[in-house]
Amino acid sequence: MNSPAISKFRLKSVDTANRAEVLPLGRQHALQSAGEAFHALADTMPQLVWSTLPDGSHDYYNARWYEFTGAPVGSTDGEGWAGMFHEEDQPNAWEVWNRSLETGEPYEVEYRLRHHSGQYRWMLGRALPVVDDDGVIQRWIGTCTDIEETKRVALENEILSQELSHRIKNIFAIISSLVSLTARASDAFGDRAGELLGRIRALGRAHEIVRPHTEKSRPEIGDVTLSALLETIFDAYPAWSEGRIEVTGGDLLIGSKAATPVALIFHELATNAMKYGALSSADGRVRLELTEGDETVGLRWVETGGPPAPTEEPASGFGSRLIDLAIRQQLGGSYERLRTDDGLEIDMDVQRQRLVENA
Repeated sequence: MNSPAISKFRLKSVDTANRAEVLPLGRQHALQSAGEAFHALADTMPQLVWSTLPDGSHDYYNARWYEFTGAPVGSTDGEGWAGMFHEEDQPNAWEVWNRSLETGEPYEVEYRLRHHSGQYRWMLGRALPVVDDDGVIQRWIGTCTDIEETKRVALENEILSQELSHRIKNIFAIISSLVSLTARASDAFGDRAGELLGRIRALGRAHEIVRPHTEKSRPEIGDVTLSALLETIFDAYPAWSEGRIEVTGGDLLIGSKAATPVALIFHELATNAMKYGALSSADGRVRLELTEGDETVGLRWVETGGPPAPTEEPASGFGSRLIDLAIRQQLGGSYERLRTDDGLEIDMDVQRQRLVENA
């Protein structure tokens, strides 16, 4: 059942120098004789369960395997299983499998497996070695989990995200066109149109950073640092070009997953500062201090020179709930808010791992 297309990806034998020994052929069906309890357990699992000898030759499959593939019992023993893979996925699957056989590392790879209908479905293949007290690999036990539905939903979400992003970019373009048309029709508005267009474009650049990216689109924007993301966000506010927003401290790469909550947090804080806080006063200033720890990153937002603090704490609105959600749930952190005589201080601590991980 071996396919000529995969002959150059044949498995490599593993010897004791690589922490394994090749068992004699007489033990090829050792697992089948291990007992009815194992077979009953394997056959009740929704996954396709399989076993190989230390050299990678398959010698056991559960009932789910034969139901899924429609292959005759025993026809996929040894290396006969390899022809069940989609030919486009075979090189990577073989590379990962050979590396696991050579090193004893856990095996995990996604590939398309042929269904008995003739169609291919995405599977997540995993395997772990079974070792004796001396660390010698006796065999590998693995599973194939059907992830076709997960893949389909992920693809639909990706298409939807790209379509939404495209529409948002079109909205920015339409708004920019309307501003330009209005500026040409009104001399009074024309003086400020350039500044407004600049802010709209800055918001568009921020969207380009925080929007969902595919593997193809992500390299086009390069690595995103926390300070670069903050600069892109603040560039939409006049106080940034006026030097009244200052970012100090360290810097670190920020993952695509964290970019959205970070952008939402500081867009909300900067907008509130411009409407009601320090940036609503001509002399008001904002300072954002970044401090890196081993497991957390500190973000301290300090507003000074603003209007007098309100006598009563304003009711929590949508923006406050948005910040709370982003910090506590999405970034796994905490924060404290303190009103001062002429401003506001917010001390945030978020998990470093949450900031750097990608979606």
